[in-house]
Amino acid sequence: MTATTADRMRAWTGPVILTYGFRPFFLGAALWAGLAMALWVPMLTGLIVLPTAFDPVSWHAHEFLFGYLGAVVAGFLLTAVPNWTGRLPIVGWPLGALAALWLAGRLAVAASAALPAGLVAAIDLAFPVALAAAIGREIVAGRNWRNLIVLGLLAVFAAGNLLFHWEAARGDYAAQGYGFRLALGAGLMMIAVIGGRIVPSFTRNWLAKRGPGRLPVPPMQRFDQVALLVLLAALLLWVALPFDLATGAALILAGALHLVRLARWAGHRTLAEPLVAVLHAGYLFLTLGALALGAEIVAPGLLGATAAQHLWMGGAIGLMTLAVMTRATLGHTGQALAAGLGTVAIYAALVAAVLARVAAGVWPEEAGLLHAAAGLLWIGAFGGFALVYGRLLLRLPPAKAR
Repeated sequence: MTATTADRMRAWTGPVILTYGFRPFFLGAALWAGLAMALWVPMLTGLIVLPTAFDPVSWHAHEFLFGYLGAVVAGFLLTAVPNWTGRLPIVGWPLGALAALWLAGRLAVAASAALPAGLVAAIDLAFPVALAAAIGREIVAGRNWRNLIVLGLLAVFAAGNLLFHWEAARGDYAAQGYGFRLALGAGLMMIAVIGGRIVPSFTRNWLAKRGPGRLPVPPMQRFDQVALLVLLAALLLWVALPFDLATGAALILAGALHLVRLARWAGHRTLAEPLVAVLHAGYLFLTLGALALGAEIVAPGLLGATAAQHLWMGGAIGLMTLAVMTRATLGHTGQALAAGLGTVAIYAALVAAVLARVAAGVWPEEAGLLHAAAGLLWIGAFGGFALVYGRLLLRLPPAKAR
């Protein structure tokens, strides 16, 4: 598998960025995360008005979920699925075509005021549909049935995007609609399922080199399965009944179970290596988001639902994806799996951004300042990723250079 993959990468004579799926999509995701936030902060004050048919908050929510997260999911799956299935990766112009579809979606949504709503939706949805088709073909051809769940979550994510477009076209507040919640729920389940594999696995690998001591419980034990089912049920309730007391109670239960799940992975032993510890921190935000949002539903006024949701969006999704992007880039470009000062700085900036955004819900009188601080820290985190990791994404390792 490794030799044939390397052969295919060497056979490609076009741009280096198209030699593997993580390259265009991780770099594109980071650049878009920074640029979209750079636009969003002045949009909050009315200094910038985009020619989009979406209201400003809905554009912001859409481009985080379906723009940023969509790109990261693509980069991860196009890199991981060949390892899962034993088949060759997608490289070259087919990979470039997928990246072009993703970029076309960003442009179409940004300029959607000048285009028919159906055309905008078709352009934006072309990317996740094409990605699902490509991933599905590889999983079926490789008979990798255990990962059909990932394909299913990707399909639900795309369905959320379609519903988001439909709600926006109707004039609804799509940023708090069914499509948004459905897609966010699918993204969180991806973290719970995939993170539940890689966090204990990477932790075990690192700790095994550190000498004797407690190791993570192996993934996908009976407890993990129960925790995943409870989270799924809680998220489905949240999609359908976001303000119901039963939803709040289910989210609190799910958060508590996943907090226990996280504790079983020996994360306290990883503090010496931020590249591993950050995976635990990202998963921690998944549990905190469920607990905070559940508490907000049961007893409104604690943080505000939007602030609580940012523990999921900026914390769980933002930090976990940043952790995966840094680790995968280092590993697939032949670098040591260790976090340098630049990597630690971008992790710290992102955590600070999330805390500032949540604090805006606690102290609404300081919301303007805290929103600006959160935005600048977010830009620093993803701009920092582009600066620190861009050179690795844009060139081949010496052993694979042409």
